[in-house]
Amino acid sequence: MNSFAEENYLKAIFKLLEKGNRKVYTNAIAEKVDTAPASVTDMLKKLSAKKLIHYEKYQGVSLTPNGKKTALQVIRKHRLWEYFLVQKLKFKWDEVHDIAEQLEHIHSDMLIQKLDRFLNYPKADPHGDPIPDENGRIEVQQSVPLSELKSDHKAIITGVIDHSPLFLKHIEKTGLSLGKELHIREKFSYDLSCRVNIKPSKAIIHISHDVAKNILVRLKK
Repeated sequence: MNSFAEENYLKAIFKLLEKGNRKVYTNAIAEKVDTAPASVTDMLKKLSAKKLIHYEKYQGVSLTPNGKKTALQVIRKHRLWEYFLVQKLKFKWDEVHDIAEQLEHIHSDMLIQKLDRFLNYPKADPHGDPIPDENGRIEVQQSVPLSELKSDHKAIITGVIDHSPLFLKHIEKTGLSLGKELHIREKFSYDLSCRVNIKPSKAIIHISHDVAKNILVRLKK
């Protein structure tokens, strides 16, 4: 059985690799898990000895099949618990990350199978991130950042990139949430901000480029 720290490292490496990198390096992992590079090197040696990662000094890190499987199991549990906390216990979407970080390390396949069934097999967590199925398969949505849209484009919010409570609270206050339909009324060339109509209401808000690049949308034809 892997320790909580080992699972957190595998999850961090998976998420870094998910961005399209073939390998990731010590400094990027250190930033992701918020620790010193020397501590990361020690952990990488342990994970390599357990055959969970491919690691050579200065050559970068990738996951072995077992390492990827473990990372996906942790991510699956995290996202299922977030869904449960929001949908069943009525937590807000900015309150659940830290709690799910603790719950994701419960080692009971039966519990997670029953939780998934109880929730009717959700495909995405409250932030729009896809939930891996019990075999580690992920149904990826075709989404783009809102910042890439142009004037008169219409889209539906499918997720967020920034999961920080500060960001989630901010966009919720502006009336934005998953499933909301947006109509880009105007895109400003000066600062790349945009003026957006939130449907079905007639509310029009101004969204900065920094906010728009952290909101994922699906284009609506």
